[in-house]
Amino acid sequence: MMAASRHMPPCPCTGAVSSGRNKLVLLRRQEPRAQRTILAALGSCFRRSTASLFSVGVLALLLTAPAAAQKLDETPRTVVMTAFAPEYAALAPSVEKPQEYKINGLTFLTGTMAGKPVLLMQSGVSMVNAAMNTQLVLDRFAVKRIVFSGIAGGIDPGLSIGDVVVPDGWAQYLEVSFARKTDKGWSTPEPLDASAPPNYGMMFPRGVRVGSASEPWERRYTLAVDPTLLTLARKVAAEVKLRRCVEGPAAATAKACLVHEPKIVVGGTGVSAGVFADNAEFRDYLFGAWKANVLDMESAAVAQVAFANSVPAIVFRSLSDLAGGDSGDNQMVTFMTLASVNSADVVRAFVAALPD
Repeated sequence: MMAASRHMPPCPCTGAVSSGRNKLVLLRRQEPRAQRTILAALGSCFRRSTASLFSVGVLALLLTAPAAAQKLDETPRTVVMTAFAPEYAALAPSVEKPQEYKINGLTFLTGTMAGKPVLLMQSGVSMVNAAMNTQLVLDRFAVKRIVFSGIAGGIDPGLSIGDVVVPDGWAQYLEVSFARKTDKGWSTPEPLDASAPPNYGMMFPRGVRVGSASEPWERRYTLAVDPTLLTLARKVAAEVKLRRCVEGPAAATAKACLVHEPKIVVGGTGVSAGVFADNAEFRDYLFGAWKANVLDMESAAVAQVAFANSVPAIVFRSLSDLAGGDSGDNQMVTFMTLASVNSADVVRAFVAALPD
């Protein structure tokens, strides 16, 4: 038997195992069907040798193990994140030497902004999209920090449409317990936390348990933005003048100008949930219970993912409406272009002021 095997031609597939990690990486990048074809060919090739069969088994385990995400670009960049098209359009022309990457139908635009390496993207609207695609960009690119630019609904009565707000922390206001109504009042399914914000009817805030490699897992009601980035935002805020009207090509989609001069406010609390909120009573609740100044549908999710990954993050939001506090109909459609542009103007100045 051994003599016969000496006359057989050497297995042409042996190099796939013996050539090491590089071949394995190439094989693991194949689609599952292609992997099965490769394994079948290797099995046919190696069936003459027990040692080779062992090698095939090892290779099969390596092929079917979860592959580490491959970085598409190794340059450390500031991610400038937006939620949807008007916010993205307000910033895309500022990206110089752009290069597009496509993942899961999303566009990731790398280049420079004010001489700083950036990546511009849309997270998609609402909390799950924002969390999922924040983790995606962290996995596939080299991210130094996250800067979010977008529109929001105003909660603080002292704010007006067109203002830009840079909260120092973000909360998820619909992370709640639904209580049952009894003869003695509301009965919650878990003990109440004395540090929780007050309830709204049957909805009792319960916070989010979150941690990181350097921070303990615990119940948190607000996640702070990066303090160094917040300090820089205070400096930049004093140097930027906001617009009352949209100028240039975007003016075609802007339907109105502001009668007042918009302002920049740094500090306070932003709140997020998967809700397009437009209710005056609930707006009053958020201002009183959460001390919120703005609400949106993404920022707290982005802040949580950034916190879990120990990545600095900050959020800029310009008011497109008053979340139910408007005297007439909701103004989001009317002012979303102007709000997107005002937020983008502050973000451009902020990126220019970054050290790298």
